[in-house]
Amino acid sequence: MGHLFSRHYPWLILLGLLILQGTIVHWLIPSSWQSQVYVAPHFTLVFVLFIGLFRHRHSALVYGLIFGLLQDFNYYSSILGIYSFGMGLSGYLAGLTQRRQPNLIFYNLLITGLGLLTFEFLNYGINRLFKLIDVNWEFALTHYMLPSVLFNLLFALLFYVPMRKLLEAKHSPATGADD
Repeated sequence: MGHLFSRHYPWLILLGLLILQGTIVHWLIPSSWQSQVYVAPHFTLVFVLFIGLFRHRHSALVYGLIFGLLQDFNYYSSILGIYSFGMGLSGYLAGLTQRRQPNLIFYNLLITGLGLLTFEFLNYGINRLFKLIDVNWEFALTHYMLPSVLFNLLFALLFYVPMRKLLEAKHSPATGADD
């Protein structure tokens, strides 16, 4: 039973985060914030970015594509694939950057923040390209993108150590568990 859980824990964690970000988190964000800025929780994306940083970029790509598509189906059905593409690409790019630098918390959180910002830019750009939104760039950056990135970076900072330990422990060659 322990081996079964260790093999499938990323799926279970991502599913739990998907449910958490779609239900409980909206109650945690103060209503005074919601009237001035829009904060979108992307906890599954943070975990996908961590998978890219601490496991492998191809794993992050697969998890990002699958859980992004689940979010496309569940929440954002104007065009299927926007979240899938953004999460998969961001996770893959995070995995590419990790191979070049040492494993430091500041660097990893910087890459996580850049991955979140990349995702927000892709989301905005695709929605703007297909004329699904009519919001100017500066307003979107200050009222949607940056508040969401900062909120999700706070989540990443709070759960950085447990997620890193969990992902690195299951990836070590001694355990033989890769995905």
